Amino acid sequence: MKEQLDELERWGSDVIFGRAKGFRATVMRMLMLALSGLYRLIVQTRLCLFRKNWKQQHHLGTLVVSIGNLTVGGTGKTPVVELLARTLRDRGRTVSILSRGYKSKKLDEPQKWKRADGTPIPGDLMPKVVSTGRAILLESKFAGDEPFMLASNLDGVSVVVDKNRVKGGRFAIRELLADTLLLDDGMQYLNLAHGIDIVLVDATAPFGTEALLPRGTLREPKKNLRRASYIFITKCDGSSNEALIERLRKYNRVAEIIECTHGPKYLQNLFTHEREPLSFLEGKYTAAISGIAVPENFERQVERLGAKVEIRRRFSDHHRFSRKEISKFLSRCTERDMDLIVTTEKDAVRFPRPAQIEVPVYFLRIEVQILKGHDVWERLIDRLCRAPATEGHIMRSRGSYPV
Repeated sequence: MKEQLDELERWGSDVIFGRAKGFRATVMRMLMLALSGLYRLIVQTRLCLFRKNWKQQHHLGTLVVSIGNLTVGGTGKTPVVELLARTLRDRGRTVSILSRGYKSKKLDEPQKWKRADGTPIPGDLMPKVVSTGRAILLESKFAGDEPFMLASNLDGVSVVVDKNRVKGGRFAIRELLADTLLLDDGMQYLNLAHGIDIVLVDATAPFGTEALLPRGTLREPKKNLRRASYIFITKCDGSSNEALIERLRKYNRVAEIIECTHGPKYLQNLFTHEREPLSFLEGKYTAAISGIAVPENFERQVERLGAKVEIRRRFSDHHRFSRKEISKFLSRCTERDMDLIVTTEKDAVRFPRPAQIEVPVYFLRIEVQILKGHDVWERLIDRLCRAPATEGHIMRSRGSYPV
């Protein structure tokens, strides 16, 4: 059943991105297009309810920064969250990252936690604490891919997972003493008031497939970009983004813009943790395996680094690899005499250790580098660091929720 559902999810993704061809795919796209109209109505009605205060928005009295996007996956959000959290931590803020933990497994029972006075916190008030900033408390299957990855890379930054991020935020403030909450993938999460909205736009596909869910990858209409306080254009290649910026200005005339690239930094062996320079890939016969939204981008990146990608194995986004799948893939790579296997850092946290490793497995470490807008970045950090530890207000107007 799991394999069938995974296959169906992959096919649905292929339909949306236009990779699936034939009569069945065409009919499905027509049906999805019809449903997109209903989806638009639901999204805009929900925004209207928040705008008119008919739906409650919670204010936790602490600085809340949302990092999100208009599209489903693929904008490079996690490295931006990591960069922002690390920078704020280094500037003296006590940062906690709030995540919903997409596709994470439910705990058999809530974690045990005692307040400062020694009284235990009831289970219904406990989110999943992935990291206290000093210790990682959950493995990836319970934490979720991105939260576990962030926790592993960020000492001194707590990571809290709960679908109810108001509950997660309250816990982070009271128990982890956070004075800054980073709302991971938070643009559409309006139950918690945002002080600042950072919205990521992929330079290679600014509005995804240009159509709303379920036909396309847009979570909201393009005009809702006006909610952004800052726009990060991600995955830039150094060429001019003037035409894209002009297009973005049609939807948001005032947000400050930062242009950045998500560049590979090094390769790291999944099991020995040894690091290799990017030049290590040059001329190597390579197998690429991934379970991400847009695997083509990852595979092209590996090829640009000089690897000869001979085998490509793609799974649905956030797929949790089984030992059987990995053993079968490793056997295929051994038979084809591959020099190495490369996966993404996000997939690495879901990669089980096989009984035999005849072909070395590496993940590609990706980090954000700002290309243009260094002054904007510094002003943003200064603004966040000047904010008091407790906020009696939020930094934006409710009127910014468009309808």
